[in-house]
Amino acid sequence: MSSSIALYEALANAPDEHTRARVIAEAFERLEERYPHLPDLVTQGHLRETELRLQLQIEQVRAELKADIEQVRADLTANIEQIHAELKADIEQVRADLKADIEQVRADLKADIEQVRADLKADIEQVRADLKADIEKVRADLKADIEQVRADLKADIEQVRAELKLDIERLRGDVARTKVDLLKWLVPLMFAQVAAIAALVKLI
Repeated sequence: MSSSIALYEALANAPDEHTRARVIAEAFERLEERYPHLPDLVTQGHLRETELRLQLQIEQVRAELKADIEQVRADLTANIEQIHAELKADIEQVRADLKADIEQVRADLKADIEQVRADLKADIEQVRADLKADIEKVRADLKADIEQVRADLKADIEQVRAELKLDIERLRGDVARTKVDLLKWLVPLMFAQVAAIAALVKLI
């Protein structure tokens, strides 16, 4: 059957009669190699009969191949339809499963988010309470520090005031002494000037 198919394909693809004759001659050559006594029996009529027989076989092979091809096409079409239906069913099942999984994941994530929100809210309230307590403590500490600074500054101011008061009293004493000293010098000077003026008047 394979030799007939090869011969058919060679004859079908032959571009001209010369090539077809050469293909037939090569086929007979192969027959002679296979059946050495064949040349003694072959005549022109036999050759024509053989050619007709070969053409008949070729047509038969063509018909069988066409039927096989149609059968294969029908089987493949049926298989493709079956696979398509199965794949469609599988896709629908996968879609349904994925949808269910997505809904489950969404529900789980929603629950997790709510739990995280509740935890964060509790943490925020705790942090707020802690910070409030820290702020109050800092305020109390700062208030005590401010009072201490105020007391220290007040003491320093009183100390400075007392020192300044002493300095002022000391300056007043110094001024008073300076006045007395000036008077001690000015009075004799004034008397001396008066005496000098009187002497000048007498001279005039």
